[in-house]
Amino acid sequence: MGPNAAARPSDAPGPSGPRASDGAQSSGDPYAESARAAEALLTAPGAPFAVVRGESGTLQYATGPRTLREFVETVWAFRDQPFLIAESGTYSYAEFFAAACALARRLTDVHGLRPGDRAVIGMRNHPEWQVAFWAAQLAGLVAVPLNAWWTGEEFAYALDDCAPRVLLVDGERLDRVAGWARARGVRGMVFHHAGPLPDGFERYADLDELTAPDPAAGPPDVDVPPDADATIIYTSGTTGRPKGAVATQLAQVGAVLNPRFQAAMSMLGRGVVPGQGTAPVTLMTFPFFHVAAFTSVYAAMAAGGTLVLMRKWDAGRALDLIREHRVTHYAGVPATALQLLAAAEESGSEAAALESLTALNTGGAAAPPGLVTGLTARYGSRIEPRNGYGLTETSGGVLANVGAEYRSWPQSAGRATPVTEVRIAGPDGSGLADGEIGELWLRGQSLVRGYWNDPEATRLAFQDGWFRTGDLAVLDSGRVTIVDRIKDMVIRGGENVYCVEVEGVLHDHPAVLDAAVLGVPHPVLGEEVAAVVQVRADAEVSEEELRAHVGAVLAGFKVPARVVVRRGALPRNAAGKVVKGELREELGAG
Repeated sequence: MGPNAAARPSDAPGPSGPRASDGAQSSGDPYAESARAAEALLTAPGAPFAVVRGESGTLQYATGPRTLREFVETVWAFRDQPFLIAESGTYSYAEFFAAACALARRLTDVHGLRPGDRAVIGMRNHPEWQVAFWAAQLAGLVAVPLNAWWTGEEFAYALDDCAPRVLLVDGERLDRVAGWARARGVRGMVFHHAGPLPDGFERYADLDELTAPDPAAGPPDVDVPPDADATIIYTSGTTGRPKGAVATQLAQVGAVLNPRFQAAMSMLGRGVVPGQGTAPVTLMTFPFFHVAAFTSVYAAMAAGGTLVLMRKWDAGRALDLIREHRVTHYAGVPATALQLLAAAEESGSEAAALESLTALNTGGAAAPPGLVTGLTARYGSRIEPRNGYGLTETSGGVLANVGAEYRSWPQSAGRATPVTEVRIAGPDGSGLADGEIGELWLRGQSLVRGYWNDPEATRLAFQDGWFRTGDLAVLDSGRVTIVDRIKDMVIRGGENVYCVEVEGVLHDHPAVLDAAVLGVPHPVLGEEVAAVVQVRADAEVSEEELRAHVGAVLAGFKVPARVVVRRGALPRNAAGKVVKGELREELGAG
């Protein structure tokens, strides 16, 4: 069953029959009632987010772009408005689009690439990253953003897997891919690099070089159908080798429209007419290669907004950029958001430090409930909290929890977009009732079609169009709460312990900055609960104090038997998720 039933066709089928009511109509939940009414307004026939069921059986937006090329071609209308602000300068929408068109023409006319060819992008958050990605879309290529933190061996694995015809990289990544490119005769373009170039690579110092000699020329004349592949984005690989999730053009434009719908719902919830107000200025801390960044980038571009880029995360520098550029929206993983709020509190002028901020958006990892309660305690309702849920396989955020509802249900990941169906499935795949914990299954426009060159992984993850997320969740009045990863759940002596629940309680302790809970082997119980906690620099807290804090809230079997207190940050991957394998080794339980 899925949330928001009133806004969808009444015959929408589930895996084993017609979709049941989600109970929102009779729940008495005022947020459920208002959300249902707002969605009905936005998705009615002829409304901006009207929904139809496509030939494949999935729900789709009835109007709007059908390809990323159609979407990006509209941004020329923003012309001189700033799009990207980086250390290297500020670039308007006109400058960005001219550079993307010029690079697209070079890829097709000079290098002979054709629609369907893969173009790898390997850079930190330079403006050229966005130029490269959108040039690929304008040329009908399949953009393959790779994790800029990967080693040469990790790059080689993905490059062998996707077999690109061109590499678009920055100087920091050049040595990691040059050997692979030379051995296979693949050409490359290098940005932000002053040193010698390997054979087959050409250098671009800045965006101006791309637009010469004709900055007014448009993109190449290629046909890009909605069912063509648009992107291959590799999973984080925390449980094995990364898999290349393949999204079609239609899936990616679903990901374009999802945050626009969520923004409209947010505005209606605040009594504001959607589309009014100034364009957002977003401090972008997500790495561009991660799907959480796609959600923020798409939202900014659709509104003519500005992205302020950081070379490397630093909370103090983030405060400076917020003040300097009058940033209105913050986008980052919960860990960096907590560090930003702590830095503002320590600045001596907390209100002034974030006076321009109107929205705090987190994603990429589960946000502890204490984040939103702390934000509300310090700033009231002035800064709107926003949280959500998305995966590489969903092409970005498909659940959102914002504003007053987020403050009331801080543990929730929120409600689904109107083209995303939700099902809580039992072990046999049958749907469970509201309030029961099961695996979260998703189906909708923005989901990928499968994994590149991996039919077996595709078969295991997808069932009749539904994606099995591997996350345990519960549904209540259309509101989804993620309980834990199935593989992360600790089974202690037959009792299920959900790590997210224990982590949330630890985060509530005033000395705790970050926390991770995991299972370690036990000779009798099978598994025991352990925790690794990062405390604030000026805090003094003992293991017993933290165990007592958890024990005052949760049952005794959920209290960590062992707590490791540390000053340094927990190991996280580029998606912001804690790398628990490293912590198990630290605990001697690897």
